[in-house]
Amino acid sequence: MGKHKTKLAIAIASITFQHSVMAQDSAATDSRNLEELVVTAQKREEKLSEVPVAVSVLGSDKIDSAFAGNFEGLQSLVPSVSFRKGTTSRNSAITVRGIGTISFSVAAEPSVSTVVDGVVLARSGQAFTDLYDLERIEVLRGPQGTLFGKNASAGVVNITTKRPSDETGGLLEATLLQGHEYRLKGKIEGQISDNANGSIVAVKSAYDGNIFNVFNNQQVNGYDRQGIRAMLDVAVNDDTNMLFIFENTEADDDCCADIEALPSGRNPNSEAAPNSQGIVNGVADLDLNQRRVDHDFESRTVDENTAFSVQLDTNLGEYGFTSITAYREWDNTEFREGDFTSIAGDSNEPVFGVPFQLHDIGPQTWRQFSQEVRLASPTGNALEWQVGGFFWDLDSERSFTRDASCQNNNGQLASEIGFFLENDRGISNPTDQQIADFISDENISCNANDIVSATARMRTEFNNWALFGDGKYHITDSFRLLFGFRYTDDEVTFDHNRLNNDSFGRRGVGVRPASENTNFNGKTDETDLSGKFGLQYSFEEFGTLYTTWSQGYKGPGFNVFFNMAQNDTLPIGEETSDAYEFGYKYASPNFLFNAAIFKTEIEGFQANNFDNSTGVTITRLTNAGNVSTQGIELDFLWQVTDALTLSGGLAEIEAEIDEFFCPAGAACTDRSGLDVPFSPDTKYSLALDYTMALSNMDILWNASYSYTDEQVSALPDNEGNFAPFLFLPDYGLLNASIAFSFNDDAYRISLIGKNLTDEQYFSTYSGDGFRYQVPRDADRHFGVQFRAQF
Repeated sequence: MGKHKTKLAIAIASITFQHSVMAQDSAATDSRNLEELVVTAQKREEKLSEVPVAVSVLGSDKIDSAFAGNFEGLQSLVPSVSFRKGTTSRNSAITVRGIGTISFSVAAEPSVSTVVDGVVLARSGQAFTDLYDLERIEVLRGPQGTLFGKNASAGVVNITTKRPSDETGGLLEATLLQGHEYRLKGKIEGQISDNANGSIVAVKSAYDGNIFNVFNNQQVNGYDRQGIRAMLDVAVNDDTNMLFIFENTEADDDCCADIEALPSGRNPNSEAAPNSQGIVNGVADLDLNQRRVDHDFESRTVDENTAFSVQLDTNLGEYGFTSITAYREWDNTEFREGDFTSIAGDSNEPVFGVPFQLHDIGPQTWRQFSQEVRLASPTGNALEWQVGGFFWDLDSERSFTRDASCQNNNGQLASEIGFFLENDRGISNPTDQQIADFISDENISCNANDIVSATARMRTEFNNWALFGDGKYHITDSFRLLFGFRYTDDEVTFDHNRLNNDSFGRRGVGVRPASENTNFNGKTDETDLSGKFGLQYSFEEFGTLYTTWSQGYKGPGFNVFFNMAQNDTLPIGEETSDAYEFGYKYASPNFLFNAAIFKTEIEGFQANNFDNSTGVTITRLTNAGNVSTQGIELDFLWQVTDALTLSGGLAEIEAEIDEFFCPAGAACTDRSGLDVPFSPDTKYSLALDYTMALSNMDILWNASYSYTDEQVSALPDNEGNFAPFLFLPDYGLLNASIAFSFNDDAYRISLIGKNLTDEQYFSTYSGDGFRYQVPRDADRHFGVQFRAQF
């Protein structure tokens, strides 16, 4: 970490500011007036420099210059944000200021709300299969309990797509990258009638992958995606506007292949065995160069998202009224290689002396309906306010089947056959001899090549409604009082049924026997009143100061998953937060600077908590304890000249455990002061954009460097220890591009360089003491993009 700390010191000495790259909307860039940058972080258009909220904004120019296909490739541009890539898009998660929810449960929600065009999504993964044709991404840091509320106890990622223009035009774009990766985009837009504009955007992208499977000599960890978005913007009359959005995206990703970065011992002779000494003197010798797997079952995620929304904006006298009605359906199927080797399940010997098979298939359908209405006062008065109501209903159905090797390591087979004889054959209290005779007569074995299975069917429903209000009172022209509230009512229900599919009800590795079939259901509800209070003062020439106290709330849930047991049926309580923030914002025509000092205290933190109360260590979603996060964030955007722009940011954050809730029956030590997962202490980013104007073309230079500190990837165990394999090393990424623009940017050719220093790193630890995720940007690669606008 020393070389990066040196770079950080140089960066602070030269710029002294946090990243969170500010918006560079086309209009703002053309006008060269950074004071006029506009965001909708408070659900109405306001100047970024006047919004009393810590918000990072990525405008369309900045998103385009990153040449990233999804949010994982953009996270380095927002230092306060980390993206935890899961084994499927369903359990991928975002953390803001070190706080987020990582869970496999189908009856739990994220701590960071993801909003697309005003519509709250059930899971963050719905939005990040692909990102295209975006106006901006706003990351609101800290609890956003009043205006957003739903799943916003840690922050909000607010995504806004581009509205159709009234000028007829279009765009064709092709991005080609090493590794047989390509992304294609086409768009056409324009005026349909005197009062209606429309647009259609279509995308197609594919990538072979950055990992080689030695079992079948195929590249994996890639994707195959396509999507279409249609928008119709209708001016019904001078006071009323309606926006209709339809979107359908499909993805077939052979992701996310877990590589073996530490020796697992499962197949040490494989070509995919890591070049690692394992744990040496308490430190994990990670094979950061590992890019091979040996899997006989392909990990894959198949996604389809369909969305429709209608936004109505009208005037009721001098007041503005907004209604957003939305329906979304998400089909997600997970195919998971769970034994991580190609020789598992082949042997006629019992486990665990030989490798076991474990393969999963889990389809799920999410259907959500939401309705939001808002009434806003006119601006310019002493009192400015918004009030509204929100309703949200989510229904999900999931089926999950596991095929695994039979397990008899503790002699379980005899008791399971006894259960079978009693319940299927009607033999009351079968004797040991009867059981032994039946096993012999039926030639029943329980070895690695005896594959058994079970299927769990789960259904969950979330109902949420809320009333909210937010406002500011101008005590003087410079001094403002900030306030807000949200009343929330949550209800969560679930049904869980698991059935062993084996003819004799045998146990498998990760497969419960027929004697442990389940039929659970549960219901919980909660209400909450969240508030906000603050003060804001604007100096005539020296910027704006603000200080706020705000509350966040995340509703209750259940730990509903495949191997759910009786002790998982108790509800998980709500997660609440109190945040204190002091911020400063300065804006001039060519310079923007934001700073925030904050502390957030979270009670009932929902997390996957280690539990060894049964003698076997597992992770279970619980209210793991109380945590806090505090730190400083700085960011700037400087239009040095008409040709040169510098931007950058820094986040210094401590996210720590304050109080640990020990699982019932377990022995625990204090974990106070230990790190919260996926909360690097330091992240920073620097970017440079330079335009060289020539007589027949413009040359656009872009370079960026981002650094992410070391971080842990899970909570410590009950004794307060972090296993060595939980630590993800720090890393820095240097990206650059050069673009040649012709005919007022009607045509552009860009040469792209990603991770120029070839910095190997892992983005996620997946489990079992050896499994890790390798992101696309963990290897140096180059590409070219062609764009034509007409």
